[in-house]
Amino acid sequence: MRNSTPLPIPGDLILERLPQVKARTGLSRSEIYRRIALGEFPAPIKLGLRASAWHKREVDTWITQRITARDKQGAA
Repeated sequence: MRNSTPLPIPGDLILERLPQVKARTGLSRSEIYRRIALGEFPAPIKLGLRASAWHKREVDTWITQRITARDKQGAA
């Protein structure tokens, strides 16, 4: 059976390594991995035996969800 996943738009697949994710989220390494274990943060993509990265759009979505939750809480 053929994979029906649409091809990504060029430039849409951007991977970020841990230092970039830490800087963007303000979270420490241990907090990122704790939230991954709890299912509260996107899991990294394994690039090799000792290298992982995160899909930029998944991290963007996580950040947007934090902002939305804050705004809903402020409106209540």
